Amino acid sequence: MTLAVHSSALSQTQPDEGRSAAEVAAELANPNTSLGVLGFPIDLVGYGGDLPGASDQNGFKISFQPSLPVPLGAGLNFFARPLVPVSLSQPVPTATGFESKAGLGDIGFDAAVGKTFASGLIAIGGIVGSLPTATDDALGTGQFLLGPEALVGWVQKWGAIGALVTQSWRVTGGDASEPASITGGQYFYTFNLANAWQISAQPTWSYNHNAEGKKLTFPLGIGVNKTVMAGTTPWKLSLQYWYYVASPQQFGPRHQLRFQVAAVVPLPW
Repeated sequence: MTLAVHSSALSQTQPDEGRSAAEVAAELANPNTSLGVLGFPIDLVGYGGDLPGASDQNGFKISFQPSLPVPLGAGLNFFARPLVPVSLSQPVPTATGFESKAGLGDIGFDAAVGKTFASGLIAIGGIVGSLPTATDDALGTGQFLLGPEALVGWVQKWGAIGALVTQSWRVTGGDASEPASITGGQYFYTFNLANAWQISAQPTWSYNHNAEGKKLTFPLGIGVNKTVMAGTTPWKLSLQYWYYVASPQQFGPRHQLRFQVAAVVPLPW
């Protein structure tokens, strides 16, 4: 990732103004990028646990996450980013085994302001939440969650590293006697290689304060990105593997493959 001076210069142009795929790839390594992105993460999750048949279960989910930042100044951006998950196959424990569920999950969102400093330091702060939009109780919490988020990172010519931490509490919905309290986050790293290739991963973790048994879900991740040009539109293709070193004991994720397609698009403002 390049320094903030170069990053700001890139953000004032549109994707079709002659930048190379490598330049776009380096800019996308910055979580405070001013580039507009339409992302489509596709997740295949292998489960495990103490429940009979848990290790035979797999889940499949496709999500949509647009990011259309509003530039406020040099290296300063406002974000409002929804995450719309659609489960095509989600195993759910029942009294007799497992049942597969499909449908819309809870829509997540965040709204934040980010700043990239001349040193390469990144600071982002805002709010994060989740709406009870799931079409099946098994695919969501049934609660409206809201809380703060904060990210600290560092971008340089070689790439970027950093971490995001969030805290969400129940605002309304669900069982008021058992309000949700979830600490979550994401660590990320990107190492820029030749020809718009990158070694990169952004695994997400969570700590459910009200869960029974093991409360922490935490993966280790490794992956690779490639940015290509389709006409004048840059596309970022990525593949990651996450191995869960901590997961709910009875039933939880053990392995995960994430393939993501993301188009870099002009901002509408």
